[in-house]
Amino acid sequence: MADDDLAWETLDTEIDYRCPGFEVRRDDVALPDGTETDYHHVEEVETVVVLPFLPGGDEVVLIEEWRQAVGRVNRGLPAGGVEPGEDHLEAAARRELREETGYTADSLEHLCTTEPVNGIADSLHHTFVARGCEPAGGQALDENESIRALTMAYGELVAAVREGEIRDGRAALAVSRYELG
Repeated sequence: MADDDLAWETLDTEIDYRCPGFEVRRDDVALPDGTETDYHHVEEVETVVVLPFLPGGDEVVLIEEWRQAVGRVNRGLPAGGVEPGEDHLEAAARRELREETGYTADSLEHLCTTEPVNGIADSLHHTFVARGCEPAGGQALDENESIRALTMAYGELVAAVREGEIRDGRAALAVSRYELG
């Protein structure tokens, strides 16, 4: 939609900062009224999110993970970046489920794709519903992950999202979209 009268024109662009997991890009832009300014945003790899149901569909697998940015343990869903060479999002979702929880799924189905924070990042999240999840061994965490896997009744998860107990945006979005059918 570059021809939209709301579109900004990018005059120049470069990476200001790199670290494991993301980069910060600075764009020099011209606004629709001709004003020139700069705009910073986070760039990161595509992400998969998994809403994993145990056999029977009444329970789900969740994770509890330390989140340094908010200084607390966060309860949410297994999720992570698509790795180089992964040509299918479903393969990335299966890998993240296995690595973060130790569970594998009989089947996966794409639920939705969202841009969760498109005002400050180019993040693209692909959410999958996993069914028939069973333990398949221990976790295989990345070196910078502190994660504990647990199970919960799906109804309790819905209530925790509704009551604001679960504040993780990916989990709240996945449950909400799943509930909307």
